[in-house]
Amino acid sequence: MRNYNANTFKDVKPASSGPSVGLQVGLFIFFVMTRALHPTIIDASKTVNPDTGKKAFEYGTMTVVLGETVVTLVIAQLMALGFGGMKEWKAIWNPAPMKVFSFIGFVYALGDYLEMASMGSLGGAAYQVLLQSKLLITALMMWAIKGSKQTALQWNILLLVMVSLCVYMIGPEDGSGGGAGGIPIMGVFNVLLKVTVSCFCAVLSDKYMKDYKNEPIYMQLVQFKCAWFATILMLSFVDGKTWQNGFFAGWNPTVVGVLVSFTVKGWSTMYLLAILDSVLKNIGEATSVLVIYFMQVLLPFFEDKFEIPKFLNVCVVILSVTSYVGSKSFVEKATQYDKEKAGRAS
Repeated sequence: MRNYNANTFKDVKPASSGPSVGLQVGLFIFFVMTRALHPTIIDASKTVNPDTGKKAFEYGTMTVVLGETVVTLVIAQLMALGFGGMKEWKAIWNPAPMKVFSFIGFVYALGDYLEMASMGSLGGAAYQVLLQSKLLITALMMWAIKGSKQTALQWNILLLVMVSLCVYMIGPEDGSGGGAGGIPIMGVFNVLLKVTVSCFCAVLSDKYMKDYKNEPIYMQLVQFKCAWFATILMLSFVDGKTWQNGFFAGWNPTVVGVLVSFTVKGWSTMYLLAILDSVLKNIGEATSVLVIYFMQVLLPFFEDKFEIPKFLNVCVVILSVTSYVGSKSFVEKATQYDKEKAGRAS
């Protein structure tokens, strides 16, 4: 039998364990900030109507989404030409992946439309809080599609998440445009539709991006954005503002910031979600709620003041979300233990 010693494997390189801890921390912070800045900038781009006292968009909301799709299409195609030449650029238009990603892009476009529609009557923090309902919607989808069931503990935590969202929404008025002391029903409805669309897109993207994993992400972005652009363009003709008032009517530096935010969010989502695990993603989404709240308290163009009840509401939302996310690993271990115990007993 061969004897092994310290020199036997000295030239063997250790297997890669993924990104380093420092890199993951840096990416997590970047993920939280992009998720926090995006609704905050959109909220800041609204102006107060002097007659009603409510906040509203003075610009056509579809203009920034159209602008983002054009910017992404141009940059992504230039990257394809720069990195792979004409051969890679021509590969973008391969009918098989184009057909799949065009449909996903169409659904994503509906999500952008619903996002801007909901932000018209909700503040940034309220919007991000309501996005946490994706945990329940995802659980229901996985139950219906894959038969993946939740334990009683998980259903209880999901119920806690939903109750905490309700407590936040019926709390003190945040001046976001929902009306004095009332809940902006259409804004809430649009967010729930947006979450449903996003969950559906996430399932499709996860499946087909793995099927076409040899394609660089910038190629897939072009395939997404073609149908994305066409859908938003059609919606822009019926929103009553984009072309009727002039495409750039109401634009200012803050609106340009919204365009930049949409672009950064679109690119970072595709790249970061491939690196960060699902636990960190969900915790990052929840943590961004607290960041948004402090931004609205501290930044001069918001009228919000620090209030203990509202701060505690935000904390309850975050803690309930992280509890649900953290319970998954314990439930999986308990299930595995029960299976092993049953196997030994038999």
